Order: sequence, then structure tokens, then C-alpha cells
Amino acid sequence: MATKHEQILHHIESLKVGNKISVRQIAKNLSVSEGTAYRAIKEAENQGLVSTIERVGTIRIEQKKKENFEHLTFAEIIGIVDGQVLGGREGLHKTLHKFVIGAMKTDAMMRYLEKDSLLIIGNRVEAHQLALEEGAAVLITGGFDTDDHIKRLADQQQLPIISTSYDTFTVAAMINRAIYDQLIKKEIVLVGDIYTPYEKTHYLKRTDQLERWYYLKDHTTHSRYPVVDEQMRVVGIITSKDVIGKSPEITVEKVMTKNPITVFNQTSLAYAAHMMVWEGIEIVPVVSSNHRLIGLISRQDVLKALQHVQRQPQVGETIDDIVTSGLTMRQEGSQYMFKSQVTPQMTNALGTLSNGVLVSFITEVSSRLMAYTKKGDLVVENISVYFIKPVQLESTIDIIPRILEIGRKSVKVDIELFHEKDIVGKAVLIGQLIDRY
Repeated sequence: MATKHEQILHHIESLKVGNKISVRQIAKNLSVSEGTAYRAIKEAENQGLVSTIERVGTIRIEQKKKENFEHLTFAEIIGIVDGQVLGGREGLHKTLHKFVIGAMKTDAMMRYLEKDSLLIIGNRVEAHQLALEEGAAVLITGGFDTDDHIKRLADQQQLPIISTSYDTFTVAAMINRAIYDQLIKKEIVLVGDIYTPYEKTHYLKRTDQLERWYYLKDHTTHSRYPVVDEQMRVVGIITSKDVIGKSPEITVEKVMTKNPITVFNQTSLAYAAHMMVWEGIEIVPVVSSNHRLIGLISRQDVLKALQHVQRQPQVGETIDDIVTSGLTMRQEGSQYMFKSQVTPQMTNALGTLSNGVLVSFITEVSSRLMAYTKKGDLVVENISVYFIKPVQLESTIDIIPRILEIGRKSVKVDIELFHEKDIVGKAVLIGQLIDRY
């Protein structure tokens, strides 16, 4: 039987796209508490079923596919430009494919308008009407309103007409920035992108006897399995060390490891990788918000996925991308030395190398050092950095790392930064090493 939380999610999913949703309304219609309704609506927002916009409310939207990250809905545009809806609220779920700045004569402007585009324009009522008739939404800048018959037309066409107090240039820049940020997010891999659904894996019920574990071990290549209760909630993990010397007739719940570490499908893959390394675990159950088993990830799956991501072309440049692309290496004997130039993106408000970029340099140089010396992949645990002198814009810096201590699973690296042979910064990095598979 479905829980109240799941019933609310099913109800929201069944609503028509564009419907407005409120905590009080859900609580009343489904006879649940407002707290339960609120948590379910937040989960629906995480799943992309609804969108909450200030001064508009929460509305049912069309769930976007992952490959559509570079597109925004009109509802998201409202949040970006701090706008308000004048008409066409039923079309807020639609996806924006391009925007047109209406700084031209009407005839010329019409050549660029198409269905599901967005016209950014001031208080030109005639242009508002023509855009709506062409199937385009309208964003009015400067805080202007529009005529009532335009609002009625927007309602009929189910195309939003939005007003914002920002000027046209600022609005265009804000939307461009949002699309760019979405492109960068596209490169962030989540557990939900790689996990194996539970239907394709093996798990045990807590009431099973250990002979079931022996059967699975003999018929699969694994020895670790999650344990679930009658509602499919994860309650434990059972491995070979848990069953040593135990009778096959004993129930699983008597020998399993309780309160296992789990992850959600929205957990980042990088976080999952770090956690599995720190805890020394091979598999992690993936659970829903109510802790029900939905799948598994293994350490091997995570490492393969991270290696695959590193081979993909980057859509948008982050600070780490800039640091990586500009870093060169040379070797003198057994000493590795790195060189880079300080670009405008690397500086703080004073025009000198920022502390965050220095940390990125330290991390990248140490990772390359471990790779070049075939010590393994580096997972950073702690970094201590400080500047001796400020590093100015367009300076060329030399970075020299030196291994202080290294063991089978850990390493300590000392790093010095030089500019024109003067030392300008120092750092000590402590990390763990992962053997390459």
C-alpha cells in the first residue's frame, strides 16, 4: 500500500500542467497534515514536477528530460528576472527555445519570432500583440504594464506575458547567465545517472535465512547485499564477514550490519566516491526520500563513471577548467615543475590571485604529480595554503611540488609557488591514494 507521501506525489503527477498547487489545498483534498503535504511538494520540486516562483506560487510543470538542460521554462525566467505574470499563466510550463530583443522595427522583428520564443521589449503594445499571435511569449522590461486586451489574448494563447523592472540589456545578460550555469550543471554527474535499479540487482529480506545469502553468492559474482524490510526500506547490509561461522538457518537480521550508509539519486557522484573511499565500502544502496531501496552503486561503477566524465568535452568553463587548461609541466631529473599565467578570471577584487584559485592550482598539481609518478589517483583530505606575497594579474608563476611522506594509502605533499624566482606562496596537502583499476 502506498504511503501518504507517495499518494501526494501520484496526485501531483496526475494534475494538468499549469495547475496551481498549495500546501493547504493538498492537505485538505487528501486529508493529510500540512507538514506531510509540504514535504511531498518539495520532493515533487526536486523531481521537476512543480516549480515555485515568488509572487506566482507553486505550479505543475512539464518534467524536463536531462538532455534539455540548456533550455529554461517561462516559469524559471520569472525567477531569474524577478518578474510578475500579467497574463498567460497556463503557459508557464512551456520551454523557452530562444529569445529575441525587440530593439528594431516591427517588420524586421517579426522575421526572428517563432513559436515558443520570448520577445524582450519595452512598452510597445502593438509588438506585444504581434508576438503573441506568432506563438511567442513576451517579457516587458522597465516595469511597464500592457493593455487588458493583450492580457486576455495571452490567456487565450496560453503564452505568458511577464513584466520586470530591469532594463533590456540586464535581462538578456541574466538569461544568458542562467543558460550558461545550466550548461555547467549538465556536467555534474549524479548517482541517479549511473545506479543499477533494484530490479536488476540482488537483495535480501531481513526475514530470509542465511542459506539465501549462500545461494546468491554461488549464483552471482557478489558477496555484499542490502537488506530490506517488508516496505522495501533499507535496514542493513550483509557481507561475507557477517556470516562467517554462522548457521545457514539463522535469519539475516540477526547477523546483518545495521544502519548502513545510503545515498539518494540526487547525490553527486563525486560525494559518493569520496564517501566510499573514506569508509572503505564497495557497494552503497540508493534510496528514495522515504528510504526505500531503488538501486545500488558499486565502487567500480563510480570510478568508471568518473573516468568517463573526465574524457567528455566541457560545455562551460569553470575555474578548475581554466586552471587545468593553462597549466604546463616540465621535468628536471626526478623533480616535476609546473607553470601557469594568472588570467583575469583567477583574480579577486584587488586584481591579485585569489585564494580559491590557489587551492585549485595546489589540487591539480598534486593530482598530476601522483599520476606522473604512478602512485595512484589522489583524493584530497586537507589543504593548508598561505600567500607570502600577492600575485598580480598576468604574472607567470612556477609551482614546485615535493612529496614529504607517502604510504600505501596516504600522501603528504609540500608545494611552493614562485614568481620571478621569489617565493610567493606555500601549501601542504594531505590526501588519500586510490589504486588504479
